[in-house]
Amino acid sequence: MAMTVQPQPDRPDSTVIAAQNDAFRKLACLGVPPAQPIQGRMHVTRALMEAGDGFMAEAVKATGEFATFEPENDPEGWHDFGAVEIRGETVFWKIDLYEADSDFRYGAETPDNPATTMRVLTIMLARDW
Repeated sequence: MAMTVQPQPDRPDSTVIAAQNDAFRKLACLGVPPAQPIQGRMHVTRALMEAGDGFMAEAVKATGEFATFEPENDPEGWHDFGAVEIRGETVFWKIDLYEADSDFRYGAETPDNPATTMRVLTIMLARDW
């Protein structure tokens, strides 16, 4: 018996969100301009800033270059979380999506719409989780 999966109109398009999240990470971490404007900001934790000896720069660059998305680390297909290894230390990064005019109080109602969604990329040492 063949089963056809129908798109759900009330669910955001995960491939669009993934592309936007990837474009934002590349903008924030590597300075690569996106094809269309994407609102957001990047935060790094104090421990990451204090790591010294160029560690933070390596972590930010590795976050921007991350491309190993699999069902185990990306179950929704949004490309919104990853882990990278820098000098034997695990660094986590996470993108959260908010309503652009909500002062980061409300999740994005239409996360696949870059005009109404504000992205926040947080990069931190895994041990600080």
